[in-house]
Amino acid sequence: MSHLEWPVPAGSGQAALDTHAYNQVVRVDNTLHISGQGGWDQTTHQVPPSVPAQIDQAFANVEHVLRAAGGKGWSQVYKVRSYHISLDEEAQAAMVRNFRKWMPSHKPLWACVQVVRLRSDEMKVEIEVEAHDPRPVGVRELDA
Repeated sequence: MSHLEWPVPAGSGQAALDTHAYNQVVRVDNTLHISGQGGWDQTTHQVPPSVPAQIDQAFANVEHVLRAAGGKGWSQVYKVRSYHISLDEEAQAAMVRNFRKWMPSHKPLWACVQVVRLRSDEMKVEIEVEAHDPRPVGVRELDA
């Protein structure tokens, strides 16, 4: 898989690689695939107790990972998958509020799923995305 690019974002990206042996982002040609981002703080890794605060932070974490991978952020996101412990009105409203905040010029595809548990008991949401980030003319993939 040496033809793929595996940027390692500072903060939770490096922590995930060190402690759980996985990457948070991979570039496949012009597509950035971002693994599930929870509502953790990038520095302390603490998760706030409120669902809206976790969703707000998860959106900020997606932005952080996209930019660390060389992307332009949410403006390039075309597909969102969100996993929720509860799909109540509070969670739905926080998701829609963040869609409007982070993607005012377009609306992505979205699948949301209620699940029994995420990585830890504190986590109430996890968001993964795919983003289209075309390479500038003349830029090639890294050589193997």
